[in-house]
Amino acid sequence: MTRFFKDSLIVSPEIMKSRAAGVVIFKFTADDKGSIKKLVVYYADDAILVPPVIEALRKSNHKWIIPDNEKVHDFIIPFTISFTPPASGSAAEQKGFYNYYQNRKPILTLNQVPLDMATLLPAVIVNYELK
Repeated sequence: MTRFFKDSLIVSPEIMKSRAAGVVIFKFTADDKGSIKKLVVYYADDAILVPPVIEALRKSNHKWIIPDNEKVHDFIIPFTISFTPPASGSAAEQKGFYNYYQNRKPILTLNQVPLDMATLLPAVIVNYELK
């Protein structure tokens, strides 16, 4: 699963340009056919990080196996997106990240995650190279 998402999640040029990094936590519901029925963003460090995760989750449609005797099941999956800093570590590179961090737009939810009724999946860690 982790390999699938690492291969399927494509970091957009917009993310690279803004040097975005952070965490996105999704809850989704799968039915007995393995189809994703509902996606909910529970947390995102920035809205810019959400679209590539949604696209990767859409590629996984019809592949989810749910426990026996359930018609639908909820899954919670965290994604961490980060970049490899350049070897130079110049002031301009640092300023680019700090600029992103100051202007980011987090997505938060006030709803609690019902952990007794959901499966927490392992975190998917995606690292991209700055260009």
